[in-house]
Amino acid sequence: MLIGEVARRSGVSARMLRHYESLGLVRPSGRTGSGYREYSGEDIRRIFHIESLRSLGLSLREIGRALDDPGFAPSSLVENLIGRTRERIAAERELLTRLDRIRAAEPAGWEDVLQVVALLQALTSTSADARQRAALSSAGEVPVPVEALVDAALSETEPNVAGALRWALARSGDRGPALLAEGLGSPTAAVRERAVRSLAEMPGAEATAFLRAALTSADAVVRGHAALALGTRGLAEAVPTLIDMIAEGRNDTDAADALSVLASDTATADRLATGLLDRVTDHTADAPARGRLTQALAGIPGTTASDALVELSEDTDRAVALTAAYLLRLRDGQ
Repeated sequence: MLIGEVARRSGVSARMLRHYESLGLVRPSGRTGSGYREYSGEDIRRIFHIESLRSLGLSLREIGRALDDPGFAPSSLVENLIGRTRERIAAERELLTRLDRIRAAEPAGWEDVLQVVALLQALTSTSADARQRAALSSAGEVPVPVEALVDAALSETEPNVAGALRWALARSGDRGPALLAEGLGSPTAAVRERAVRSLAEMPGAEATAFLRAALTSADAVVRGHAALALGTRGLAEAVPTLIDMIAEGRNDTDAADALSVLASDTATADRLATGLLDRVTDHTADAPARGRLTQALAGIPGTTASDALVELSEDTDRAVALTAAYLLRLRDGQ
């Protein structure tokens, strides 16, 4: 079969067939009387083998080894191909993500495109200063897409940079809360914490709704940050978690401060004082927990809190009794 016919049947151009020949991958078995290349059935099968291996991403040199080396083991080469393919897919995904984010910024011209690219690159810089500057400049005329800010906030380990990213997210518009809420379901505890801390600084009803949902999280850290944020927003749903935090010694000072913010009216203050007293007198509470819960009564106004302190000043636990008595004296001096 002549080269033209082989090209038509195999889909491999005559030029490529000549290239294969120059590399020694496939050589026509014969020549016609006029000197034209003539391919045998075995030659054509080899061409199809070459094309099959090319479809896997093998280089022509690797194909030559695979076809001609009797001792060639394909397993290591296949593993190498898998690794290379994964790297290529990851690079393509990264490029697609970057293009999507440039489109989301709605650039008006190439200068805007270049500015967004520079900010996106800075957000992933190895320099904390560069990342922080990018976060702080994201509220400019061409803002960084919120998806990029969320990704950066969920992965940032430097406290100052993380604070700048949360600041930027709080000013990024309406899409931030929903994107951050996805981070609450991450299998990585640090990501979950970053997500809830960022949500805590987001304004608006949507962020508040996600924080309310976070009160049921299996992650105590997530529940704690959500409760602190909701407490400072005056939402009573946070009270049980805040009291738990005080009893367990997790950010107990911040939790007590949040309770004092919630005690803005007499009815609420009385409920809080009763809840704290109930936990102090719960037989399952250990001595340190009882002390922290007693101390938390200091920030609760009203007669119910004072009556609770009077009761606790006679507690059999000397530390609790002394703390309660001290707090009563402070109240009397007000």
